Amino acid sequence: MIKVLLVNDSPTAAAFLAGILGSDPEISVAGVARNGLEAVSLARAKKPDVIAMDVHMPGLNGFEATRRIMESAPVPIVIVAGSSLRDEETLVFKAVQSGAVACVRAPAGFSAPGHTAQAAELLRLVKAMAEVKVVRRWPGAAGGRPAGVPEPGKLPAAKAGAVRLVAIGASTGGPVALQAILSRLPAGLSAPVVVVQHMSPGFIESFAGWLGESTPLKVGVAVQGETALPGRVYIAPDGRHLTLDTGLAIQLLDGAPENGMRPSVSRLFRSVAAVFGKNAAGILLTGMGADGAPELKAMRDAGAVTIAQDAESALINGMPGAAVKAGAAAYVLAPAEIAAAITALAPAIDTTPGNGGSK
Repeated sequence: MIKVLLVNDSPTAAAFLAGILGSDPEISVAGVARNGLEAVSLARAKKPDVIAMDVHMPGLNGFEATRRIMESAPVPIVIVAGSSLRDEETLVFKAVQSGAVACVRAPAGFSAPGHTAQAAELLRLVKAMAEVKVVRRWPGAAGGRPAGVPEPGKLPAAKAGAVRLVAIGASTGGPVALQAILSRLPAGLSAPVVVVQHMSPGFIESFAGWLGESTPLKVGVAVQGETALPGRVYIAPDGRHLTLDTGLAIQLLDGAPENGMRPSVSRLFRSVAAVFGKNAAGILLTGMGADGAPELKAMRDAGAVTIAQDAESALINGMPGAAVKAGAAAYVLAPAEIAAAITALAPAIDTTPGNGGSK
């Protein structure tokens, strides 16, 4: 039985969510905290398997409560944001940065058209996150932009500038890993970066905005038909596969999910292997399952530089671990090392007038 601590300052919302969670025979609601301070206390006392955390609460909000829990009594925390994200976007991803493992929108009311699917997504996420092994966060560990990049032990021995495209796939734990990578990349990167991040519907726009705050690269949600430009990051939108053609034009597709996902990392990597071959880099980050692992092998076979996140830094080693097992990853690196590898493969372009070389 999965014990869930529910944190929500609204008695009505708490009862509604408790009813949904309690409808699954594998889940029990171990307690309800009405504010962040109570959540911190009950996390220690109840020792739940998962915490379902609200964002906006009086006194101690969900972001600060998450930080304190992860510093004292670490447990998988799922952010359950309200139906309107307008005032919650920043706090949601600050909470993820502080140690929350995932975020999901609170299901709409019982009579709403999307209720059944949203409730199922909440239950699926809670059960999946109960298996995640989290670690204690030390005070200040979720700080902002890193001061420097440590020297990696091993970097791809590829010709600088040969990479026309960097493709990244990520799932659970991906937002923090992506932030760690993108925050270390220089402005003027000589290749575009395309990203498939598995995420519950409704968060991609705010996710792109959050990532954009910590990197000199321009980050946005991909748009059908636009050309992927150097020095920019394109995030696959909700419910659309992302592929590219030879002219770096982005194609958004409505095909069937792959590995249960749309967008799928597999779909992106397969496109990149076929179109760009040796002129691409593929990177597979933390996440459950094996989405993208066989296709990363196809990229490697086509001559691309392929990298998997190392087990030590991955929140969940499913996807990168599957890539390593399949022989798909030529390099296994931590996020800071991945950033150094991307910088070496697609060095920043010096945009100073009259100077067409690299920095």
